[in-house]
Amino acid sequence: MIVRCALLLIALFLSNPLFAAGLPVVKYMIDGQQMQFKGQKVAEGGGYVFNPLADKSVVISTTNWPPYISDESCSKGWAFDLAISVLTSRGYKVTIKFLPWSRAVMTVESGWADILYPEYFIEDSAPSDHFKNTFRKSLVVLSNPFPGGNISLMKRRGEPKLFFGDLQYLSGTKIGVVRGYQNSPEFDAMMDEGLFEVFEANNDLQLVKLLLAKRVDLILGDPKVFRYSVATSNLPFHIKQQANEVMEEIVPAVSYNPLHFAVSRQNTNWEQLLKDINEGLNELQANGELEHLINRESDCSDR
Repeated sequence: MIVRCALLLIALFLSNPLFAAGLPVVKYMIDGQQMQFKGQKVAEGGGYVFNPLADKSVVISTTNWPPYISDESCSKGWAFDLAISVLTSRGYKVTIKFLPWSRAVMTVESGWADILYPEYFIEDSAPSDHFKNTFRKSLVVLSNPFPGGNISLMKRRGEPKLFFGDLQYLSGTKIGVVRGYQNSPEFDAMMDEGLFEVFEANNDLQLVKLLLAKRVDLILGDPKVFRYSVATSNLPFHIKQQANEVMEEIVPAVSYNPLHFAVSRQNTNWEQLLKDINEGLNELQANGELEHLINRESDCSDR
């Protein structure tokens, strides 16, 4: 009986989120001081919460978008660390949830969550996919930018190069995109006009599969994300090898896209939240910590 009780106590101890193994730890320097926050699992709806005793709170909707951010990576990605660093440095309790991108967009545009992250630049004329006759800029407001990556077309190696810098020549081409993504202003405007035959996928890995299966001529996205998604997937080794051999980036890139926090205008304190995010970004950039977070190698020893 004593042994059974002891084992039960140990099990309860280990199941407590505060002591669970594998939880994300975010570290950063600010005002010359090392800050460290360990995430706790959110029991309802999944995700993680940081700095739970703070007086003010914020909810972030994000998606698996490796290598920038991913719940499937032990390190969670540098963009994950950046979001937690920016907001905890401003005294927020931060809840961050991983969702399919289209759903993440909907939660923020509707006000169920406070921040969509990370987001590309949004044109004033970009329509909402979730609210008819509504522009996205009327639902969310963007923070100052921080470093992002190229948006490029990917083709099958050995097939003709269809893009030389002018999207007009791609009219009628079968192109795969992730549902709900902002791509480039010119591409998205042409897509909305129906000038491409668009195939929508839920994520970048599905786009790669469409390209390999020859269901599309091209796919559009960040080449780093495509290759990392393949490398960290559960695809058989020979399929991963095939993807790396077949998939080829077209130069020039369609655009370079910096990243942003997108704050929901449904949040009654959105102006103060936006101000806090920009101040946090500026401070981390000024002290070199932003660059350090981006370039730091993954350390999963304490996660």
